[in-house]
Amino acid sequence: MIEHARRGLRGLWRMLPKPTSTPFTFCYALILLGTALYADFGDQETVSLLLRESSTDGAHLAERPLVVLIASALWVAGGLLSAYGLAFALVLAALERRVGGARTAGVFLLGHVLATLATELPVAGAVAAGSLPEASMHRLDYGISFGLMACVGALSGLLPRRGEVALLGVAVLTCAQDLIELIDPLSSWGHPIALLTGVACRSLIREDGSAGGTGPATVPGPRAAEATDEDVLL
Repeated sequence: MIEHARRGLRGLWRMLPKPTSTPFTFCYALILLGTALYADFGDQETVSLLLRESSTDGAHLAERPLVVLIASALWVAGGLLSAYGLAFALVLAALERRVGGARTAGVFLLGHVLATLATELPVAGAVAAGSLPEASMHRLDYGISFGLMACVGALSGLLPRRGEVALLGVAVLTCAQDLIELIDPLSSWGHPIALLTGVACRSLIREDGSAGGTGPATVPGPRAAEATDEDVLL
């Protein structure tokens, strides 16, 4: 039993981001760790102000879209205790090992931006038409979940078939639960949009140009062997 636990910990350690093999994910994870620590232990009035100013609500998107689209992705909703942090580290590290940092960043950014605009712009239109109150333009909206979900969709296409089905299954069930509960309608609809964005990116990020989820893409460079550390990820 102890040996199984040790193997599990070693497997988890191999899957976590490293500064040499996954520099983009590693550096991004350090930033998220820093903001999560500050969100949990920093001055709460300042934290609230920073989160409001980082929000990708309709009002901020109209005033300074680039600033808030970037700033909103520097926070983890839920802070240190959020499951998004660990999921971010595992998923983006696995994707970066297979396709490199630039493509991983591109998938994350595309999912984050498209899902945000696809959910916030209709709200702005409804407010302009008088269907929703003005307060709808000032809701708090931040976090990495859209970008993370896009990376899940992209990564699933680079895994063996069993891993692809398992990863997509978890993602689809998560999206379905969000839509059923509808606690936050915009996030609930944004997650499947981001997931589909990631799935659509599969053919663009595949190194070998192959179709289907039959295995990981070829990763160039001396660290290529690390691409197979945990092929199924789960």
